[in-house]
Amino acid sequence: MARIITIANQKGGVGKTTTALNLAASLGEAKQKVLLLDFDPQGNAGSGLGVRDAEKSIYEVLSGVLKIEDILQTEIVENVDFLPGNRNLAAMDAELANEENKNYFLKDVLDKIEKDYDYIFIDCPPSLGTLTINALTASHSVLIPIQCEYYALEGLSQMLETIQTVREALNEALSIEGILFTMYDGRNLLSQDVVRAVKEHFTVTIFNTIIPRNVRLAEAPSHGLPINLYDGGSTGADAYRKLAGEILEKEV
Repeated sequence: MARIITIANQKGGVGKTTTALNLAASLGEAKQKVLLLDFDPQGNAGSGLGVRDAEKSIYEVLSGVLKIEDILQTEIVENVDFLPGNRNLAAMDAELANEENKNYFLKDVLDKIEKDYDYIFIDCPPSLGTLTINALTASHSVLIPIQCEYYALEGLSQMLETIQTVREALNEALSIEGILFTMYDGRNLLSQDVVRAVKEHFTVTIFNTIIPRNVRLAEAPSHGLPINLYDGGSTGADAYRKLAGEILEKEV
């Protein structure tokens, strides 16, 4: 059975999508069977894998119009299958508002396929709306990327409160996979201060791996490739391989 991990933070621009697609690709490279779900209306995970402007998405599955096999894209990269999202997902908040089980729609879908994978990653939008709550309800754990900047601390507190609320009301087994520092610049004192502050003030798991600012990592999505295929020798690729190693060690 798959370990289902949501990658979430209500702040935008913290590296959620970068982490989702590159961690998935790195685990695929390590011979794990992985499913990546783009649950963001912007569809950036898809474009980062060379899948742009998907006409059919997880929205149609949640709406009951299509089956999951109708949209599943297999072996987008080695050992990685993909479920696209698109702008139609933006309507889910309104459409599910009066549904009795509105927070369990995604869980019902993933329950049917989790046996086929080692890992399922859900790339969430930068909000704490219905989509993110559905993802948290369907998941075993949450990976929280935070950018090494001052406002990250405020956003982290809010994210942890949301996770606790979901744990109490919807998914008591939900755990925190870990906090991941992204866009780290060791020459910048602020980056160092943010890492230090999080370690001092939050008693949650923090990954040893820190994702650096890296030009090749920033370039890769425009070529529709994860970093391990775009520039496998870059510091960005090395960082995501190390993160994949940490994830695998937790399962031993």
